[in-house]
This record gives sequence, C-alpha cells and structure tokens, in this order.
Amino acid sequence: MQVTKTSPTIFGQFIRYASLNVLGMFGISLYILADTFFIANGVGADGLTALNLAVPAYNFLHGCALMLGLGGATRYTVSKSQGKTAHANKFFTHTILLATLFSTFFFCVGLVFAAPLARILGANAEVFDMTYTYLRIILLFAPAFIFNEVFLAFVRNDGAPHLAMYAMVGGSLANILFDYIFIFPLHMGIFGAVLATGCSPLFGMLIQSIYRIRRKNQFHLVRTGLSASLTGSTLALGFSSLVTEVSSGVVMIVFNMLMLRLEGNTAVAAYGVIANLILVVIAIFTGIGQGIQPLISHAYGRGERQHALQYRRYGLFLMAALSVTIYAGILFGADGITTAFNSEQNPLLQQIAVKGLRIYFAGILFAGFNIVLSFYFTSIEKAVPAQVISLARGLLIIVPLSILLANILGMTGVWMSFPISELLVSFLGLFFLVKQKLGGKHSQNT
Repeated sequence: MQVTKTSPTIFGQFIRYASLNVLGMFGISLYILADTFFIANGVGADGLTALNLAVPAYNFLHGCALMLGLGGATRYTVSKSQGKTAHANKFFTHTILLATLFSTFFFCVGLVFAAPLARILGANAEVFDMTYTYLRIILLFAPAFIFNEVFLAFVRNDGAPHLAMYAMVGGSLANILFDYIFIFPLHMGIFGAVLATGCSPLFGMLIQSIYRIRRKNQFHLVRTGLSASLTGSTLALGFSSLVTEVSSGVVMIVFNMLMLRLEGNTAVAAYGVIANLILVVIAIFTGIGQGIQPLISHAYGRGERQHALQYRRYGLFLMAALSVTIYAGILFGADGITTAFNSEQNPLLQQIAVKGLRIYFAGILFAGFNIVLSFYFTSIEKAVPAQVISLARGLLIIVPLSILLANILGMTGVWMSFPISELLVSFLGLFFLVKQKLGGKHSQNT
C-alpha cells in the first residue's frame, strides 16, 4: 500500500526535475552548437579548428563552476533536509566565497596568459590569432560563467527547477541571437562568436534574479570565513563534475594532437563537428544527473533509501531510451549532419566526420550510464566512487587507449577509443553498484 501511494509522487517529481533539467542543459548545449554552426559558416574551417583548440579551456572553466555548484548545493540540500538551516546557509555562503576565488584566478589567466595557453593547446600560425581571441574573451567572462552555474545549482536544489531551466534556455537563446548578429550582419568573426557566448550567463543570472527579488529563496548569506574542512567537503563532492569536464578537454587536446599528426587541420575541423555534437549529448545526460541529484540527496538526508533507488532507476531508464533514439538519428543522419557544418564542402572533412560520427557515438549508452551513476554517488555523499568513475572514463582509460589504437588503426582507432573506454568504465560502475548493494544488505542484517 505504501509503495502504491508514494510511487506516483516519486515519478511525478522525477519527471518534473529531470525534464526541466534536460531541457535546460539541452538549451545550454545549443549555444555550443550555435557557435560551431555560425563559425563554420561565417568564418570557415580555420575558425572551426580554432574553436576546437580553445574548447578545452572552457571545459576546465565550466568544470570548476559545476564542481562548486554541485558540491555546495548537495551539502546544502542534505543539511536542509535534516533541519539544519543555519548549517545549510553556511555551505551556500562558503560556496560563494570559493566562486569568487576561482573567478579571480580564471580572469587573471585570461588577462595575462591567453597567448601562451593558445600555443600549449596546439594553435599553429594559421589559427593562432583566432584561438587566442577566443581564449582571452572566454576567460575574462569567467566570473559570469562560475556564478551563473553556482546559482543554477542552488536555485534548482531550493525547489525551483523550472526557474533554473528558464535561466539556462534564456541564456542560450540570447547567445544564439547574438551569435547571428555579431558574425553575419556585424562581421565580427570569431570575436563576435565568443562575445555572444560570454553574454549568455549574464542573461541567465538576470532571469534567476527574479527568485531572489521575490524573496522565494531559502538560501542566504551568513557571516563565515573560508574553512579548510568546508572547502574539502564541497570540492570532494563536486570533483567528479570537474573531472568529467576537464577530461573532455584533455581528450580533445589528445585527439587534436593525434589528428593533426594523422590528417592535419582538416581532421581537427572534422573532429570539431563530432566534439561539439557529443557535448550536446553529454549535456543531456548531465541534465538527467542534475535532475535526480536534489531528489536523491533529499531522500538520502531523510533516510528514504528506497526512494533514492527509485529515482536512480528512473534516471537510468530515461538515459537508455534517449541514447537509443539519439544514436539511431546519428547512424542514419551522419551525412546530412556533417554537411550542415561543412560550408566549404570539403570532401575530406565530410568523409572523416561521417565515419567518425557513426563509430564515436556508439559509446553514448555507456557514457550516459557512467555519468548518471556518478551523479547518483555524489548525491548520496559517496565521493570516491563518483571520482573513480569520472577519472576512469575521462583520463585513465581513454587517453592511453586512443594513443594505442591510433598507432594501430589510424583514424578509425581514434574513433573507437571512446565507445571501448566507456564500455570498460561501465563495468567499473556496475562493480560499485553491486558493492553498495551488498553493503546495504549487510547493514540491514546487522
């Protein structure tokens, strides 16, 4: 009777949070696609190469923002669900202090070190100026990206997922509009594209300000200083999100280097199409993880283990259904998708990207499983499994595997490294699930 009574409520909450966050993350990913599309058609293949070389720096910036937001908001939610309001507000204030420190660091890097960073990321003479411009502007907008992500996490966990979704989608639509205006009518090139991207989080924060203006927020600033213990606990829980984003950047750097060696700038441009499309898919899976996170954390804080497990099951089922649908679209639509980003009708770019799409995207089901599972472990304050999964899928397996397979199979080996590595990590995730289940049974028996 109890299951029958509570299940519709659990499912309804899951649909509300998951759908809103998936839509919001999809909206955010649209401005990445918009950058790719407008740069490809307004600047050309060199602009696409510069974008692909600069994206790893954005991955690191966005990863730090996610780490602060997810880590702080998870601690906040667990404390609030246990009735510890003062402690919850302390976590919010401490997260804001950390966001200020991180923002200052990235801003200074953009101000002083953008040029050497562009060279480190592999920009040659043909694309250096555009890569430098993109890096410098994106890092100068770091405070906007970081504070927007932090507020999104707290607003979502504070019971307003609809407003978080509006902020994400609103910022993305503003970016797409400015992308078009700056690149085409105003002919601002790569500078216009990155300026549009930098303005996006400003619109997001403007929309979120409605929540605080109407005094609906339950989180407030309190008097507190930086604490080593609070910093450690916040960063530990959010670290898996940082690893996921940084890993994407590291993998892009490694793939760029391999492709420059195998096929040159054209291969990097082709990978730019695939890399930006996979970011959209990863964003959707991240949206599912962000959707179930506050629900699982709240259930966990209240000791409702079965509810937490139900939210996890719903999340994995939705992920699997979306993965199959997306891959079917990629499998049959790879040629048309590539054509949309191949404004110069480069036959080599077309050939590389079409083949790459069909092989690379075969791994999205396993990637989705790993991402949702990482969010689940973070939500129940199990930082180690989340970190191990993120490190394994992002760095420890795919990087050496891609180098090995590239030397054996060339470009085909590079594409195959993603699905193979995600499959291997999914076995690791299953191990952690079984271990947790056995541990739960043991605690119940004792």
